[in-house]
Amino acid sequence: MTTTQEPRTAERWKSEWADLYNEVVTSGLCTGCAACIVACPHDVLGYDTVGGAYRPFHLEEELGPGGCGHGLRGCTSCTRACPRFRNWENEADTFLFGRPRLPEEQSGIARSVVLARATDAELVSAGQDGGVVSAILLWALEHDRIDAALVSVLADDGAGWHAVPAVVRTRAEILGAAGSRYTYSANTLAYGEAVAGGAERLALVGMGCQASAPVVMRARKAGKVGRRLALSIGLMCSKTFNDSIFEEFFEAQYGLTRAEIAKINIKGVFQIWCHDGSYHEVPLKEGHAWTREGCKSCPDFAAEHADISTGGIGALADWTLTVVRSELGQEVLDEMVAGGALEVRPGEDDPGALALMGRLSVVSRRRWPVSADPGPRLGVPPPKAAAPVPSSPA
Repeated sequence: MTTTQEPRTAERWKSEWADLYNEVVTSGLCTGCAACIVACPHDVLGYDTVGGAYRPFHLEEELGPGGCGHGLRGCTSCTRACPRFRNWENEADTFLFGRPRLPEEQSGIARSVVLARATDAELVSAGQDGGVVSAILLWALEHDRIDAALVSVLADDGAGWHAVPAVVRTRAEILGAAGSRYTYSANTLAYGEAVAGGAERLALVGMGCQASAPVVMRARKAGKVGRRLALSIGLMCSKTFNDSIFEEFFEAQYGLTRAEIAKINIKGVFQIWCHDGSYHEVPLKEGHAWTREGCKSCPDFAAEHADISTGGIGALADWTLTVVRSELGQEVLDEMVAGGALEVRPGEDDPGALALMGRLSVVSRRRWPVSADPGPRLGVPPPKAAAPVPSSPA
């Protein structure tokens, strides 16, 4: 005798703002990516940047900071959009790659890893480590892949070194947004401006915390925001710094004011170029005290859910370590190479960059709290024990 089992149906998603507030916003897991804010269909979430908070908050006060009347009535958009809520990594991996990552894949799942560089000299000059991100955005616009891109720019024409979200639609705007910031900008917050301007297909440039958002939104069926985020370009990132690092550290300790600084890079040290042509190196370790709070538990160094992840971490100048993750990312890269917009060489040409990506990915994953979903800590080796200090002779 055989029995027929009823088919199992997916459990209904019931989590709402109260769950997000308790499990992510106030627990230390929140990176400030603002995905919940742009996904909210009722516009009841704001973004707090006071004192470097970089966190969402509820605009309606009658139910307290952790209450939402829309959530009580069944709205779940914010938790569906959050790339740090519960089993986010496994869900994103399975949706994007068809499987969860393996324990040894500390840098995420990849289709290919190359060193890339833009062939356009102006993009290389304006950009960081090869101009690859700028080249991808320009190519995607010119080849009708996207209508606009969500990026960061420096406010006040760069004089204040304060990064803010922005929309770019032209070559000139892409060039103006080129370069790294190292202070945080929730680029997703430019979504509303882009859509108001008629854009339906958007590229999102951001660190891993932001680059995971489109995939998580689509995996959890969070609505049209995820569908509009058509291309995700990830920036490898160990951390960003509070805006106060300029006055309290660079200026107070090294005499370098915001207005003097023309460009910043990090290669084991802060590399700082000034408008007067001078160059300075500042120890990176001394700046750790200004690490942004939202970065302290983030496990994603290598932007593991972007279509294409990029990082200027190699020894070869003007070449970007480029990790192609999705089918779309591979298609875009291949077409750019075929069209002469990018030149590439094997990632193995810079073994130090590959090793560094692996090490920094492990360091980031160790930050993920043991009290949270265990997925990001899968396969993470324990830190090496410190060498014993020799005892002094009696």
